[in-house]
Amino acid sequence: MPVVKVLELVGQSRRDWQDAAQQAVMEASRKVPNISGVEVLNWTANVKDGQIVEYKANVKVAYLDQGAGVAE
Repeated sequence: MPVVKVLELVGQSRRDWQDAAQQAVMEASRKVPNISGVEVLNWTANVKDGQIVEYKANVKVAYLDQGAGVAE
């Protein structure tokens, strides 16, 4: 039986929050196959001189781990 696992990541972007979330998913997909969904937990940003200079997205990425099984 397949198991869904969840990774918690922080994506960063100088463009916007959507790109920050996309960066987290792209980074996860380099090492984790079978990503099935993402949940955005929090949006934050770094500010310098009154301007947002970096957007951050805290996300949970869900993926199917077909190698793990649950004993029945």
